[in-house]
Amino acid sequence: MKSIRKFAYAAVLTLSALNFAPSLASAQDEGGTFKLPHEVHWQNAVVPAGDYRFSLQTTGPSEMLMLTKTTGKPASFILFARDIEAATSSGTARLVIQSKFGTSYVSAMDLPQFEVTLHFAAPATSGKEVAEMHTASAASSAR
Repeated sequence: MKSIRKFAYAAVLTLSALNFAPSLASAQDEGGTFKLPHEVHWQNAVVPAGDYRFSLQTTGPSEMLMLTKTTGKPASFILFARDIEAATSSGTARLVIQSKFGTSYVSAMDLPQFEVTLHFAAPATSGKEVAEMHTASAASSAR
């Protein structure tokens, strides 16, 4: 009798575990691919040029973007969006790359196919860059 009870208990546990597995497997990440023609700063990460695959995952109050380099030397990055808003256009997906102090950085990723626009923080500046900026502006105002 005890062996039948143990078997029934094991069967119930197995069926319970299998019942949860489909719900976890059905949650698929949204994603796609893109190509970076040159190195960019993406928040505090330096992302080299190359082809990338990305996946977008919802983790609590923010979106988590996972990048995986598919060409050349392998590299992976995990980035959290600073702000998220509903996509305003129905056009093609795009990266918004801006320039600051001679370096390029990603400020936004517009993904209309997923109905979202992700905004990323500008990379932190070093004291040297700020000092050079103040020096240049002081020199131009002295003229």
